[in-house]
Amino acid sequence: MIYGKIWTVVNPAVGIPVFLGAVAVASFSVHLAIASNTTWVKAFLNGGNKGAAVAMAAAAPPIEAPLAKK
Repeated sequence: MIYGKIWTVVNPAVGIPVFLGAVAVASFSVHLAIASNTTWVKAFLNGGNKGAAVAMAAAAPPIEAPLAKK
């Protein structure tokens, strides 16, 4: 372990929960910032814009396989 000597300064019973709590708070704050500052996340989570995908799929021409040479 690279930083094994840290446990001589910080008790693992305190350091590990503090570290995991900090990771959880940071992750939650990043996700909250993304969800509150973008418009597409709310639309995605609410299932919006379903018609556009169907319209694009219907308008796309079928892909033809190339003919095999004999």
